[in-house]
Amino acid sequence: MSGTRLALPSPSPTPMRAGQITRFGGPEVLDVVDVPQPTPGDGQRLYDVSTAGVNFADTYH
Repeated sequence: MSGTRLALPSPSPTPMRAGQITRFGGPEVLDVVDVPQPTPGDGQRLYDVSTAGVNFADTYH
């Protein structure tokens, strides 16, 4: 079987958690939602970020 490749089913994409602002307001409009996992393009990398900070002033823009 030299040169034979097996086609394995690709795993279903796991959703990731994201902070999302969809309306104007204070910090209370920051929602944590599940979104599709992005696919990196050529020359790009996808990093797993376990924690991230949010500046208070950024919630008002």
